[in-house]
Amino acid sequence: MNFRTCLIVDDSRIIRKVARRIIEGLGYEVDEAADGAEALAYCTGAMPDVILVDWNMPVMDGITFLRRLRASPGGEQPKVLFCTIETRPERIAEALAAGADDYVMKPFDGEILQSKLTEVGAIAA
Repeated sequence: MNFRTCLIVDDSRIIRKVARRIIEGLGYEVDEAADGAEALAYCTGAMPDVILVDWNMPVMDGITFLRRLRASPGGEQPKVLFCTIETRPERIAEALAAGADDYVMKPFDGEILQSKLTEVGAIAA
């Protein structure tokens, strides 16, 4: 059986827990990382199919993680959703330019995440 994998990258344990419950409900195997550096190390070992990444985190922020991910071997493959409280269009444009497939505004719910994952082709419509 081919499991779909998702890495949730957020410094908030609560956000990771909420996102995990939603994503597992969509049939994904889920792993978590608390910052971009941890996430990058994880991806070096096993590239997930989907990554949900927060913008503002200690150690390494989401945008730095994304740029490094996209520059690494196999790093172009995962579908990346930026999860952020950033609402300014120029910040969203920056995330998309860095390689995000789409973005999700916080707070999000299952319906929003499911529709975004469908839009980027991570789950069947």
